[in-house]
Amino acid sequence: MKKREFLKIAGLSTLGMAGANAKVISEPDIMIPADKKQLFNMSGFAAPKIDVVRIGYIGMGNRGGGAIKRIVHLGSVQVKGVADIVPEKANSAKKFLTEAGHNPDAYSGSPDAWKKLCERDDIDLIYICTPWNLHTPIALYAMEHGKHVATEIPAATTVEDCWKLVEASERTKKHCMMLENCCYDFFELLTLNMARQRFFGEIVHVEGAYIHDIFESLFQKDKRYDLWRLKENQRNGNLYPMHGLGPIAQILDINRGDKMDYLVSMSSNDYMLQAKANELAVKDPDFKKYAGKSYRGNMNTTTIKTNKGKTIMLQHDVSSPRPYSRLHLISGTKGAAQKYPLPEDGTQGRISQGHEWIKPDEFKALEQQYQPEIVKRVGELAKKVGGHGGMDFLMDWRLIDCLRNGLPLDQDVYDAASWSVISPLTEWSVANRSNSIDVPDFTNGSWKKNKPVDIALKEGGNTEVKS
Repeated sequence: MKKREFLKIAGLSTLGMAGANAKVISEPDIMIPADKKQLFNMSGFAAPKIDVVRIGYIGMGNRGGGAIKRIVHLGSVQVKGVADIVPEKANSAKKFLTEAGHNPDAYSGSPDAWKKLCERDDIDLIYICTPWNLHTPIALYAMEHGKHVATEIPAATTVEDCWKLVEASERTKKHCMMLENCCYDFFELLTLNMARQRFFGEIVHVEGAYIHDIFESLFQKDKRYDLWRLKENQRNGNLYPMHGLGPIAQILDINRGDKMDYLVSMSSNDYMLQAKANELAVKDPDFKKYAGKSYRGNMNTTTIKTNKGKTIMLQHDVSSPRPYSRLHLISGTKGAAQKYPLPEDGTQGRISQGHEWIKPDEFKALEQQYQPEIVKRVGELAKKVGGHGGMDFLMDWRLIDCLRNGLPLDQDVYDAASWSVISPLTEWSVANRSNSIDVPDFTNGSWKKNKPVDIALKEGGNTEVKS
């Protein structure tokens, strides 16, 4: 008997709660209904055109504050409302947008004030920038009220919630996009185009990571509302796989020709978070509830096998004192590419078709030859507007352009679910001595026929960019 089949049976007998129409592969929130059928295929779905996209923003903290500063540089959009649990943030956002020519209403004063924004009839898109635990509830509520959804990452933190997002999007035929901005960074777009044109040959192996020292900020009360991210770090796994996974998943055509099959995950011990919480609790009563708690290990390493036999390696560490790295590596039968550490020669990354990385002048020639269409059209403007070097603006421009022109989105609900589900699955694997666990197929088999993401921009591309 295969190990994974044994785990399914063992889980079923131990829990004794699955029922006749479900199979359990580990824990109660990792249940896959046996009778799950695709209600409608959202991959490649083109919703009706929206000439002027009317937006409501929920969450005016770090990400939300940046999002509204970008959107004022796009034409054919109207910001109709903003919401935040902190009145000062909601009102500040309203003031900024009003001065920029929009006239939004502000919603605040209660934990569910955002619902009023979702219930309005004059909004097409809800843009979610809240703490992680609110992403799924708001997205579901918005879709139920006829809105398209764009949510910051992760879209969900449990397998059950991933399935809920898929079901709601299919049933309502509303887009549910996870805002994975790294898919729009310049080197990632370049390597995607090169992979499409077979520069690397057959892709064999890819790697992605999010290694970012935000250790001190996890304990700063004024940095994040109610220390929400410190609370999230009491889960032990890869809590933030999307930045590394999103771009390489597109290169492998995950959900569009291939799918992730199963994963194994391992975490180091926690050498810093609990110690810091214990230290602060001695001086500050607010930290007593965090003292003595278990936290995720400093480094998590996860490996994934795809249906076609490709391999993926992901890493996550946001507490160790290391230089920033959002590793992006592609290894194929004819060549390779890697970003991070960044080259000192000023190029975006490294490319090879042999034992050595190519020279800077050769890189620049390849960069021109394989430059993606979206970069040709709005790349320089995106760098001026900003947002992590311009990739945030490229993401927003592409989202609005697709909605305005009735085009399929680059990232659909299946991407949101399959990239987000890695977190709870790694938690299970870490807790079970790094045993393997299946990755659910949220497309219900449609991955075999779904078409790859369009990067040629044969349609659309007409959304105005303001200075």
